[in-house]
Amino acid sequence: MIEDLRWLGLDWDGGPEAGGPDEPYFQSQRTALYQAALEQLEARGLVYPCFCTRAELHAASAPHREDGQTVYAGTCRGLTPAQRAERARLRPPALRLRVSDKEFSFIDEHMGFYAENLERDCGDFLLRRSDGMFAYQLAVVVDDAAMGVTEVVRGADLLASTPRQLYLYQLLGLTPPAFCHFPLLLAPDGRRLSKRDADAGLDSLRDRVTAEELLGRLAQLAGFHPSGEPATAEELLAEFSWETVPREDIRLPENLFA
Repeated sequence: MIEDLRWLGLDWDGGPEAGGPDEPYFQSQRTALYQAALEQLEARGLVYPCFCTRAELHAASAPHREDGQTVYAGTCRGLTPAQRAERARLRPPALRLRVSDKEFSFIDEHMGFYAENLERDCGDFLLRRSDGMFAYQLAVVVDDAAMGVTEVVRGADLLASTPRQLYLYQLLGLTPPAFCHFPLLLAPDGRRLSKRDADAGLDSLRDRVTAEELLGRLAQLAGFHPSGEPATAEELLAEFSWETVPREDIRLPENLFA
């Protein structure tokens, strides 16, 4: 991924390979920070073990959101100490955060107003997986706060994660950044891009186009480079404006780089 970014002409002032004051930049080396945050939440009685399997979480009877995400039903929330001990003998638990019947809202700097009731729209969410890996929601909040991040720009698939992260910022006494979510690139038929769309991966495209050709065409699809002519990332900065970027996801045309 780092090499792909370099090929595209994208770099960073601080981060992997470049170093900087907020090292280490790999999450595998930051587990002590995540553990400290987890212990803060555990001390407040907000964390409990969950023994649900993936199959159980995705069972047809479980509530689902319109976007297909499963709303956790609180299956393990009320287990007694004896029940927890019995289940722990069969499988290691994940750890979940108790949510409240409260709406969290914010103004996204591109998508506008967004709100969710965590209890109804999400349910108690993961902080640490059953394999011991810390979950994205906790890790990204701890990292961004520790590194002094003030603005987060990311794909719209993470828009729904933001209320959960705002809840964590509040519980941990941290200042949240501003958020700006941008539309996703979709396959021509509207599907999410995946590994099966191999021709849309950089490992395939790099054999057929230059970085400048790729960037120019993508910038055209994003609405701020009308000609679609090849351009470097630095050149495209002069043309960029959020006002021209669509809020709806963007379908890649057939044979875009044929």
